[in-house]
Amino acid sequence: MTTRTLFIGMDGATFTVLNDLTSKNGEGPVMPFLASLFEGGTRSKLFSTPNPLTPPAWVSLMTGRSPGHHGVLDFIRAEEHGEDVFFTLYDSRDCKVEFIWSIASRNGKRVAALNFPFTAPPPADLKGFMVPGFVPWRHLRRNTAPSDLYDRLKALEDFNPKELAWDFEQEKQALDLLTDADREKWVSYHLPREQQWFKIAEFLLREEAPDLMAVMFDGVDKLQHQAWLYIDPNQQVGELSDYHLRMRKLCMDYFRQLDGFIKSLVTAAGPDVQVFLASDHGFTATTEVVRINAYLHEKGYLKWKPVPETEEGKRREDSMFAYLDWANTFAYCRTPSSNGINIRVARKPGDTGIKPEEYESFRVKLIADLKELKDPETGERIITQIHVREDVFPGAAMEDAPDLLLVLRDFGFVSIKNKQPVVEKRAEVAGTHHPDGVFIGYGPGIKRGEMIERRNITDVGATLLYSLGLDVPVDFEGRVPDAMFTKDHLAAHPIKIGAATNIKGKSEDSSSMATDEKDKILAQLQMLGYME
Repeated sequence: MTTRTLFIGMDGATFTVLNDLTSKNGEGPVMPFLASLFEGGTRSKLFSTPNPLTPPAWVSLMTGRSPGHHGVLDFIRAEEHGEDVFFTLYDSRDCKVEFIWSIASRNGKRVAALNFPFTAPPPADLKGFMVPGFVPWRHLRRNTAPSDLYDRLKALEDFNPKELAWDFEQEKQALDLLTDADREKWVSYHLPREQQWFKIAEFLLREEAPDLMAVMFDGVDKLQHQAWLYIDPNQQVGELSDYHLRMRKLCMDYFRQLDGFIKSLVTAAGPDVQVFLASDHGFTATTEVVRINAYLHEKGYLKWKPVPETEEGKRREDSMFAYLDWANTFAYCRTPSSNGINIRVARKPGDTGIKPEEYESFRVKLIADLKELKDPETGERIITQIHVREDVFPGAAMEDAPDLLLVLRDFGFVSIKNKQPVVEKRAEVAGTHHPDGVFIGYGPGIKRGEMIERRNITDVGATLLYSLGLDVPVDFEGRVPDAMFTKDHLAAHPIKIGAATNIKGKSEDSSSMATDEKDKILAQLQMLGYME
């Protein structure tokens, strides 16, 4: 058996950075092999999900469906119960549609999927190999498939599951301290971690040669969140400090290592393999903090209770909604990562919120008030786009989505803290998600040196199935970009639309993480700015 398709995911990769790293200016490209893929293949910008966030975006890529259909809308699912909001981490069982790993498996293809988020627990019908991402190392064994794979990996030289998975204590330390030295250590930590994933991919490619070999490197996103100032070519202006130069070198070492990993995997796969690279979203600079719940409070949509002047009061205030006055709160944002506004509707007698018949008029007024949040100096709107959920989250999961989705002028994530001022300039430029990610194709049948029009993230799943010689399910929203392939290839391998996907059932594995493990993940999300 030989591998037919190689897919390399790069979380948060953006052409803003990659074009700089593959350029021949100065001493030559940091990523020379990726530069050769650009020259010898086809690429396009890749439009992410309505909220360009890791969970909905990667799941859309892996299902060919948008978030309103697959139902994974955020890192965590929030539910109101009385005067409390309860948070539960999403996992693969929350996805309402079928993953491409299952589609390929039931069509006789062997797959390997490494480090993709929200793939735990793995599907029962998997034909191949899976080591999920976004899980603590203690849960890797139980979520690795098949059951003997983990022990095989343990036999690999320098295999370290603690290094492989997220080191929550290491990353939480960066949140607590954020000194120059600790930031430097935090960036350094991702070099050996990515190497662990590369070694597993190389091992499976060599020993098992699955039809579809897929691995995701998430250090790109992690570095850009914490070290955008040292990576973005647009920030490299003026005289730079020794620390800045040292941090940039460290970041370049990461990208240089990643380029080596890509080269090794493409070379090992062989010349007959089609290679695709994609990211879940792009990246850009955020320069201001927008405290959306504070603004909703100013406009009378949200009320806070007084915080007791006690240690317990201060501690509980950190739980976000401990002092929200639910009886007088009609609209609020639940998580920074959602960039959404939830409207509270009283569905049953005794519920707090607006009356159902007032929903439309209330939402119209809310949108008008959100548009009035402006820069006092320029008059520019802070929130440049306000989407209603039926426009951006159509599907079976629409009722779980926020009523409104906000896009800030710098694409940043909102803050939900009860703090003034509503809009505040950041002390230092930070990295945030941009809707445009990357999509690259290379190999036999793919055009050389082409830049095609922007594609949608759901197209990647369809393209991978097509590359495997499979039909694209009729209920996929994603489409194969025929502009990426040569006329001869399309003639010999016409794009075919096949039967609809299966309804994905619940995994038989009902195990879940302990509370302390979930708390560590939430702390990690907090460190990256997705939670407060």
